[in-house]
Amino acid sequence: MEKLKMAYHYGADAVFLGGKMFNLRAGSHNFSDEELKEAVDYAHEMGKRVYVALNVIPHNNELELLPDYVIYLEKIGVDGVIVADLGVFQVVRENTDLAISVSTQASNTNWRSVKMWKDLGARRVVLAREISLDNIAEIRAKVPDIELEVFVHGAMCMSISGRCLLSNYMTGRDANRGDCAQSCRWKYSVVEETRPGEYMPVYEDEHGTYIFNSKDLCTIEIIDKILDLGVDSLKIEGRMKGIYYVSNAVKMYREAVDKYNSGEYEYNPKWLEEIKSTSNRSYTQGFYNGQPGEEANNYNDRNSYSQTHQLVAKIEEKLGENEYLLAIRNRVVTGETLEIITPIGDPRVITLPKMTLVTKGKDEEVEFANPNSFVKVIIEGGFEAMDMIRRKM
Repeated sequence: MEKLKMAYHYGADAVFLGGKMFNLRAGSHNFSDEELKEAVDYAHEMGKRVYVALNVIPHNNELELLPDYVIYLEKIGVDGVIVADLGVFQVVRENTDLAISVSTQASNTNWRSVKMWKDLGARRVVLAREISLDNIAEIRAKVPDIELEVFVHGAMCMSISGRCLLSNYMTGRDANRGDCAQSCRWKYSVVEETRPGEYMPVYEDEHGTYIFNSKDLCTIEIIDKILDLGVDSLKIEGRMKGIYYVSNAVKMYREAVDKYNSGEYEYNPKWLEEIKSTSNRSYTQGFYNGQPGEEANNYNDRNSYSQTHQLVAKIEEKLGENEYLLAIRNRVVTGETLEIITPIGDPRVITLPKMTLVTKGKDEEVEFANPNSFVKVIIEGGFEAMDMIRRKM
């Protein structure tokens, strides 16, 4: 719920999320039925939308609960569902009038498949990530009467459209039912069958090879080219990511889209610089420009993450004109230089003032605050609840 609210705060028009069943988010804090209704009501009060992921590839024994579940989703007013499986698609169509988006897992890379989904009753198709700008243009021209959604940012899978068997074979955790162990991020060596125990690394650097370990997608430098194609929705992959990652990515793409829609688009290098401030495995533009060349190979040379800034606090509540309650995420010390990230405009530099630790007993002034604590501070500048505070690392 916190991440949903932060995404809206920083400019998202819609959020796609998972309930407790039928989605590829087994490892995240998914929404109960009651929380789903709360999320929908919250979004609609703001003029925003909520899409519920039903993109699991189910087995027979998982289908029994699906009809009642989709009827409930329609009852609480969700704006649509995301479906990958034809059987799930049919259940949704037979039991509800919910708008259906076809998941990227359906691997739509050509106009014929998109047209087929439209004829079956889909409102939107989320195109595969293995697709070029030229292909999107042709699909848009030949199937003009269906909504198209494309991924513009976030984690990429080493398998076509995320349909990976590594996790299932190696750990028994089914990636196609939301329980991926991310086996592609592990370090691998080659062993020849007749030489057991002799590990032959395929070196990319002194640490070994991570050729299954894809870079993250980032299209901020070509976002105008994507928008020129007339797509209806830009999708940021934020599953299992923190609020800083999601909020900052949303803010930068929001700025770029608004600049484009103003008719005065000009690429701002700050967008990429800010995006690099959050945790990432280095970036690629994927397949949008065709087959990636050597400079943009869609694999990574490391399994670690890098970032330039760290989230240290979030404004939990505005208590007065310049008084705020901060939720501390990483240790902070009075007097250090920090930045506050607001939905609009550049980060604003502050010197952290004296803090009052909020406790069940008597509040006390402190020089530092640890994670999971709450402090009161006086900061001039007209900030709002859900604005984030970060430090340069």
